[in-house]
Amino acid sequence: MATVERRIGIRELKDRLSECVRDVKNGATIVVTKHGRRVARLVPDIGSLDERLAALKSAGAILWSGRRLGRAMPVVPLRRGRQTIADIVSENRE
Repeated sequence: MATVERRIGIRELKDRLSECVRDVKNGATIVVTKHGRRVARLVPDIGSLDERLAALKSAGAILWSGRRLGRAMPVVPLRRGRQTIADIVSENRE
C-alpha cells in the first residue's frame, strides 16, 4: 500500500501541529517544507525496535542478517592518547 505524502510549510505546521500529529498517528506521512524545500518528514511510530527493523528491511532501506554487530573501529586514528572531537576539529583547522 503506497502512502501519499502531504506537504506542509513550517509556518502552517506550527499553526496546525495538533491536527498534523493526529493525522500522522492515524497513518499519514507529512513532509515539512521551508521555503519550498523538504526539511523533515513526520511518520507514524510503528512500535517496537523489532517492528521498525522489519519495516526498514522490507522497504530495502537496510541490509541486515540479524546478527549482533561487532565493535566498530574509530574512523580517525587517535593521537596522543585520548582525544575529544573538539581536539580533532581544532587540529584539522590548523
